[in-house]
Amino acid sequence: MNFSDYTREFKYNWMLASPVMLGMLGHTFVGFIDNIMVGQIGTAELAAVSLGNSFMFIAMSLGIGFSTAITPLIAEADAAKDFINGKAYFKNGLFLCTFLGILLFLLVFFAKPFMYLMKQPIEVVELAIPYLNLVSFSLIPLIVFQAFKQFSDGLSLTRYPMYATLVANVVNVVLNYLLIFGNFGCPEMGIVGAAYGTLASRFIMVFYLWYLLFKQDKSKPFVTKIKFFVIDKLMIKKILNLATPSAMQMFFEVAIFTAAIWLSGLLGKNPQAANQIALNLASMTFMVAMGLNVAAMIRVGNQKGLKNYKDLRRIAFSIFFLGALFACCFALLFFALHEHLPKLYVDINDAKNFVDNTEVVSIASKLLIAAAIFQVSDSLQILALGALRGMQDVKIPTLITFFSYWVVGFPICWYFGKADNLGSFGIWLGLLAGLSTAAILLFFRFNYLTKRLILFHSKT
Repeated sequence: MNFSDYTREFKYNWMLASPVMLGMLGHTFVGFIDNIMVGQIGTAELAAVSLGNSFMFIAMSLGIGFSTAITPLIAEADAAKDFINGKAYFKNGLFLCTFLGILLFLLVFFAKPFMYLMKQPIEVVELAIPYLNLVSFSLIPLIVFQAFKQFSDGLSLTRYPMYATLVANVVNVVLNYLLIFGNFGCPEMGIVGAAYGTLASRFIMVFYLWYLLFKQDKSKPFVTKIKFFVIDKLMIKKILNLATPSAMQMFFEVAIFTAAIWLSGLLGKNPQAANQIALNLASMTFMVAMGLNVAAMIRVGNQKGLKNYKDLRRIAFSIFFLGALFACCFALLFFALHEHLPKLYVDINDAKNFVDNTEVVSIASKLLIAAAIFQVSDSLQILALGALRGMQDVKIPTLITFFSYWVVGFPICWYFGKADNLGSFGIWLGLLAGLSTAAILLFFRFNYLTKRLILFHSKT
């Protein structure tokens, strides 16, 4: 097969992935703006947002990972033109996501006292708790939004979640500007103002996406006349069998990054703030890979519905190649600007906080070197996961992600991340090891499965 057989898929892959990328980048960009705004108040406030969001990341990973099961099921039904099953997948998936959103909110809300047991800086914990009180409630609209988003992606309507996210992000930025600093006569609320902005924007995001899908002929029959509490037990079981491992896959990855936040907190508020800066920047580039991950789920799910396994493999590899190209560009960007990007987050001219801010920038610039190195492996692991989810292969990949992040990655984070060893950079070496192991093993899994499917169907 010629390389052009892969590159000719780039255009369609980009068409599917780019709205998802833009929507996710828009959401992450708001986090970027949040961090810059909060960073102007002080490093303790930036560390508090990091600590509060570490609890949110855990919950979001379970909710978002769970919801990803909807996309391949809808994509397969869409390719087969099976409206009845498609609507059933969506309705039952929406019910499960709503229930999960409420459960995750309660878990995070009542988990706040654990902050005091984690040996985090006390001033950071006391700032983080009121922030988390509000932002935890936003999990409910966020997970409901994810159900609508994954459904929309499954129908290849990837633009509408992007539109909803961008509108919500504008609301978030405006509210942050008004409420964090008390501009235009609004109360000055600090990081609690950022929580109000997040909460309001996520409710707007849900209602606007529903409205957009309601206005489209293709999606309107799915999102209207939903008998929400009439559920199909067999359908629920099928979604759970696919969604639970998907949730655990994302949980295992996000949890190690959350562990990096907590381990950084053991080193002090400045290492924790620096970790937040590097993590926020790495998250922005990761959103590009996430966009391609959705494209992989849609296109592989379509080809699975058509039972066209040769094209399934070829299309997936074209997405892998495209992701690798982006990752290499981001790696070069981080290498070139690793000393300059962290300065965006703090006021280096603030005489009062000059020592703290300088230390944060110094640590963050080193962490960006590690982030540059793992760009390719981070991209490949999430793209391979997307392709495997499109094939509805989730159980073995779940074991792979657990092994990669918690058997390989976390022990390295723990050992090398101690203050008397490599500190913050040691933590990120563990992240690099985990991501690289996952990328290799997940790629091998996809390669093995697709070769076996092609061989089996060539004989039948």
